[in-house]
Amino acid sequence: MSVDLETHTSLAALLEDAKRLHPRLVDLRRSIHEEPELGLFTPATRAKILDDLADLDLEVSLHDKTSGIVATLRGGKPGKRLLLRGDMDALPMPEHTGLPFRSKHAERMHACGHDAHVAMLAGAARLLSARRADLSGEIVFMFQPGEESYGGAEVMLTEGMPEVDAAFAMHVAPQIPTGMVGTKPGAIMASFDDFEIEVRGRGGHASMPHDCIDPIPIACLIVQALQNFVTRQIPATDPGVLTVAQFHAGTTNNVIPDSVRMTGTMRALSDKTRALMIEGLPRISEGIARAHEAEATIELSAGYPVVVNDDDFESFARNVVSDLLGAQAVLPLPTPVMGAEDFSYVLDRVPGAMLLLGVRPPGTSDPAPCHSSKMMLDEEAMVVGTALHASVATRFLAG
Repeated sequence: MSVDLETHTSLAALLEDAKRLHPRLVDLRRSIHEEPELGLFTPATRAKILDDLADLDLEVSLHDKTSGIVATLRGGKPGKRLLLRGDMDALPMPEHTGLPFRSKHAERMHACGHDAHVAMLAGAARLLSARRADLSGEIVFMFQPGEESYGGAEVMLTEGMPEVDAAFAMHVAPQIPTGMVGTKPGAIMASFDDFEIEVRGRGGHASMPHDCIDPIPIACLIVQALQNFVTRQIPATDPGVLTVAQFHAGTTNNVIPDSVRMTGTMRALSDKTRALMIEGLPRISEGIARAHEAEATIELSAGYPVVVNDDDFESFARNVVSDLLGAQAVLPLPTPVMGAEDFSYVLDRVPGAMLLLGVRPPGTSDPAPCHSSKMMLDEEAMVVGTALHASVATRFLAG
């Protein structure tokens, strides 16, 4: 897309202005980090965002079914409409970073960088508001809670969002160096679906298993069979991952229990593989249980779809990264990430892309990943993310 903007709206000017905003970005990010909130309702986080945006003359809509915020910036001339999104919620886990602004809550932590996502999106709103008169079209800033397994994006879309022409988001990546941005067309993050399997047998004395139907070895067979299923019935060229992450059984060492409960998750990179796994898990589990005179009950909890970057928009965003930061900043990803993201619901509706923003802490060669209790990020990278949000918006509206 060609663009002819005045100097103060150039990408270089956006990056310089983002640098000047850095102390404000850090303050907002740390304030949110200290007071993490979970799920769909994050009132303290919402209040901090609204306070930061208060002087920008945005059209703000507050959602009722979540703590979501929709803030719209109207440019000086009519044109297209772009959605920029940042998620707000934290994870139910302890923090072991030792940071001076670490979480004040023992079992909550911003271990996935959503605090930085919010700060960067608010910073982009500030940069773009200063350029309002030169913008043709509108920018919708979507501050979304409930990304961590609550499907907050879908809830916000269902409650009501402005129609847009395209959408863009970033996710921090501690493994990628600051100043680099990972990207690829097509599937970039996996779908997920969770499951619970209960194997019911007949309990009794541990010394007399022949009088029982021991559910533990049956459950172990199911775990092994599910791994064989993934490697032998799911195409290696269209992979899936199935993990049994919890196994609960028994009360003491001399009693065979009546039942075993297992929980886990499935990931896929296409709708086809996702469907194969959803069909195969109950078929295999129930079949093995019946073969051993036990019974298996399966509960499937539908998760998020595959995150699929639109080829054309991904190419456009890749070019913006190159123009903003230099060609060396573009990191073509050889494979998708098997983590999941509910930005997929947005990309199911409109073309767009999610890119991975490098935030590797300085001096670290093996950084803690997202969802680690020791996850940290380079706050200097928020300058890059803020400028990239704003650059994608100005280029898209000008094209």
